[in-house]
Amino acid sequence: MGANSSSICELPENVYLKRLSGAEAVSENDPFWNQLLSFSFTAPTSSAELKLLEEATISICKSLVENNPRTGNLGALIKVFLSRTKELKISAECQNHLFIWQAHNALFIICCLLKVFICQMSEEELQLHFTYEERMPGSYGVECEDLIEELLCCLIQLIVEIPLLDITYSISLEAVTTLVVFLSCQLFHKEILRESVIHKYLMRGRCLPYTSRLVKTLLYNFIRQERSPPPGSHVFQQQTDGGGLLYGFASGVATGLWTVFTLGGVGSKPAPQQEQSSPLANQSLLLLLVLANLTDAPDTPNPYRQAIMSFKNTQDSTAFPSPSPHAFQINFNSLYTALCEQQKSDQATLLLYILLHQNSNVRTYMLARTDMENLVLPILEILYHVEERNSHHVYMALIILLILTEDDGFNRSIHEVILKNITWYSERVLTEISLGSLLILVVIRTIQYNMTRTRDKYLHTNCLAALANMSAQFRSLHQYAAQRIISLFSLLSKKHNKVLEQATQTLRGSLSSDDSPLPDYAQDLNVIEEVIRMMLEIINSCLTNSLHHNPNLVYALLYKRDLFEQFRTHPSFQDIMQNIDLVIGFFSSRLEQAGAQLSVERVLEIIKQGAVALPKDRLRKFPELKFKYVEEEQPEEFFIPYVWSLVYNSAVALYWNPQDIQLFTMDSG
Repeated sequence: MGANSSSICELPENVYLKRLSGAEAVSENDPFWNQLLSFSFTAPTSSAELKLLEEATISICKSLVENNPRTGNLGALIKVFLSRTKELKISAECQNHLFIWQAHNALFIICCLLKVFICQMSEEELQLHFTYEERMPGSYGVECEDLIEELLCCLIQLIVEIPLLDITYSISLEAVTTLVVFLSCQLFHKEILRESVIHKYLMRGRCLPYTSRLVKTLLYNFIRQERSPPPGSHVFQQQTDGGGLLYGFASGVATGLWTVFTLGGVGSKPAPQQEQSSPLANQSLLLLLVLANLTDAPDTPNPYRQAIMSFKNTQDSTAFPSPSPHAFQINFNSLYTALCEQQKSDQATLLLYILLHQNSNVRTYMLARTDMENLVLPILEILYHVEERNSHHVYMALIILLILTEDDGFNRSIHEVILKNITWYSERVLTEISLGSLLILVVIRTIQYNMTRTRDKYLHTNCLAALANMSAQFRSLHQYAAQRIISLFSLLSKKHNKVLEQATQTLRGSLSSDDSPLPDYAQDLNVIEEVIRMMLEIINSCLTNSLHHNPNLVYALLYKRDLFEQFRTHPSFQDIMQNIDLVIGFFSSRLEQAGAQLSVERVLEIIKQGAVALPKDRLRKFPELKFKYVEEEQPEEFFIPYVWSLVYNSAVALYWNPQDIQLFTMDSG
């Protein structure tokens, strides 16, 4: 870095960086620091750019690792940064560009160095590097302050206290990124870290009182989606007489021509997707997810998770339940809007899941909204494009639907919301359909996709559970939704017959041969019969609770009545088939009495009349279908690798060598 750096390839030979990493100790008061920190650059916007930077500076980092135990230059750099942050808030208010600029540059260098240190050494070794300082001849070792805790606390204070302006955007982003880097030691362990030095600092001591403010600030960063300011807005404008940066320092650095260190080119036009993005919002959300998924300490629950579980709406004037040590209030309307708009990203869907599952205040608020389609439609679109999404994203979207369908009010209201022209649904033109019918269509499509491709029982179970929760509240089902319900049953029926036939043939063949092992068709048959039973229960639940509201389902049932014939006497389905058989028989009789060659409209009219005439007491009552989402035991085994895969795959501000990653394989994301 420093005054003379003009390109990445020159960094390994940069005199300022070589002195920082060299064998000579640099005092905190040395004018060298002003020279080192006087560089300008366009902030990296992708991991590819950071990869170039890291590859260029790896020799510098290795040299510092080797020499730091004697020089303590890492500690000196951190102390220089800490001293400059003390006046950062005033600098922002006074528009002191120079002060903020140099503090940002110091933090940028610290972050780059930290990332290499954490990748190459244990937490214990890292801790030692923070304690090293220059030893004068004849001096005795003294207990130095805990620099790691002081730096972590300073970063949190910077995030929560410095106002977000054009001139502070970069240093705010760098503070968030540095916290993510501090926590990235998890990436280099196969096992989930349950006792970490960094976790201990963040969950206890000086950082603890800032818990609720940090969570609140990170949420607001996500909500606001502030775009990155134009390149160069945090530094002085270039002079017209040579394109350099001209300024003087009171510390005695000579005024002169300073070149610009660039990664993307100062003033270069950002790509369209970069123009639309908010690096700070994205990085804040990733940090929030990492903090929320830290494991509890043996004697201390995760305070960040406690804060996420307990915050309330700014409009809620009721008292917080006691004890609520990390509670705060936030604008739920703004949060809801941001969540609706950002569901294309895995991390926003994961945040929505966490809030719905863990924060009862958020869940109650969302279920009371009269515009639930704004939230549900993006979730359905994720499921609809299942081929393009990773499996974790699909699971999160599906579990969100399952949590929502646990509420009867939601299940009623979605059939009252009428949508027009769903452009992303391409199988059929849907000019007008209820949100409830669309939800059924997408979930059934997901089941069918799973049957032919992934064959994941967990996905099947959750899809069917969501349909089952809704079934008693089905209202005015669209004719296409009704058809797809029966079509899914038809598909399951054919699959059942095929497996049954394979099992029979294999059994016959085995009688003439004692050598070959038998395939386990019994297990396949058992799984299919469980799914068929569930589908019959869903149809039965609709017929017994809201038959008169769903003439299209009765029509589809009658049209495909032959499908159900084989299951009437099957021991696994006899009980549940009684009601379906009764309904088919009752309406078939009325249609026969009406004569032949009936139009669709006439058939529907007869069904509507018959629905009123059918004695409800003739339908056998079954227990209500209700499924509740229950999180797996040890959920961190799933969520921590998932969150870190999101951090790893994020294109903003971080790069790690894939060969160094231990937590997950590169194809798991």
